[in-house]
Amino acid sequence: MRFIADLHIHSKYSRATSKDMSPESIYKWAQLKGISIIGTGDFTHPRWFKELNEKLQPAGNGFFKLKKEFMTDDIPDPCRSDVSFMLTSEISCIYTKNGKTRKIHSILFVPDFAAAAKINIALAKIGNLNADGRPILGLDAKELLKIVLNKAPAGMLVPAHAWTPHFSIFGAESGFDSFEECFEDLTPHIHAIETGLSSDPLMNWRLSTLDKITLLSNSDAHSPAKIGREANIFDTEISYKAMMEAIKTRKGFIGTIEFFPEEGKYHYDGHRTCGISLTPKETIEHNYLCPVCGKRVTVGVMHRVEKLADRKEGFKPKGMPSYHSIIPLPEIISEVLKVGANSKAVDKEYQNLLQKLGSEFKILMDVPLSDIERAGSPLIREAISRMRKGDVHIVPGYDGEYGKIKIFEAVERKEIKGQSMLF
Repeated sequence: MRFIADLHIHSKYSRATSKDMSPESIYKWAQLKGISIIGTGDFTHPRWFKELNEKLQPAGNGFFKLKKEFMTDDIPDPCRSDVSFMLTSEISCIYTKNGKTRKIHSILFVPDFAAAAKINIALAKIGNLNADGRPILGLDAKELLKIVLNKAPAGMLVPAHAWTPHFSIFGAESGFDSFEECFEDLTPHIHAIETGLSSDPLMNWRLSTLDKITLLSNSDAHSPAKIGREANIFDTEISYKAMMEAIKTRKGFIGTIEFFPEEGKYHYDGHRTCGISLTPKETIEHNYLCPVCGKRVTVGVMHRVEKLADRKEGFKPKGMPSYHSIIPLPEIISEVLKVGANSKAVDKEYQNLLQKLGSEFKILMDVPLSDIERAGSPLIREAISRMRKGDVHIVPGYDGEYGKIKIFEAVERKEIKGQSMLF
């Protein structure tokens, strides 16, 4: 069975996360987006763990269903679908290895509350799990993997947003140059990475070391509307075991749904304080220093991939899963109507399209353009047509600043010409 899964989100108990990130709201928005399997996020947090226990019930396949008394009725009929939860959590490991401070984020997958509880008991001896839905622990990422293997043999650890500069396995600021450097003899137990918003499969295919690694994409959502901004497509039976096997072997793993990577907030290098965005070549020309203030710039994902790659840009290994680059539907409507993405006008048209055509992913990827025009407008049809062809204009994100993407008009990157003279 073909279905979409988003396996990395956060609960209301994580920092800078919406209070609306409850099981009920996650269940609702998964249907609006067209997601069949959604991660719970944050199972390490005691209050969230308790709430999940109270509101979810086992489905008998390693997943969980929201109990009927917590289900909402305010979902358009064309979007109504079956949604299952998978127990997931993100851990932040900060430690010193090989003379350097490492900051590695990892996602954990487990099939049941018993396995999650065993991991929680082990981690509670190391740090305070109450402090944040994504706990920060003074723990080597290899030791975290060892805990997962010992306490939850059916569990899986996946390095999160693998290229993000500050908190990832390959990050320029605090990461490693290889899996072996990080996980040593346990490296064979790493079957996948999460590519993150600022990279896509095409960028990751430039590294031959990733040829046997499944490239996952997830939203890392901190609010309900952000669920599914990236996701995965599977074609397996609906079960935890089948999904884990697909991740390990790529049999039944169809591909991913992606941000345009330039829109991610760490694609280019730069210094946000000074408004400076740089290509890798420009960064090297400026000796990795901001041409305005002289401080070191944040090295982005594009630069880091370039440094570790052993293949030319555009290379695709044989037999790799495909991917779809999308723009969230509210952003498309926002540009068409020329109002803010969070405006009432955008929400009204968004609800209109869902009511007439079905879920957001269905509209963005599958619904015939003629049907979109009838339900919406010729401009919305044209915008989605251009998005499907990749005919968009993007100013890349940098140093924590999201990129700017437009469909109907070009956007210009800030000129840095002459700034070297200031430096």
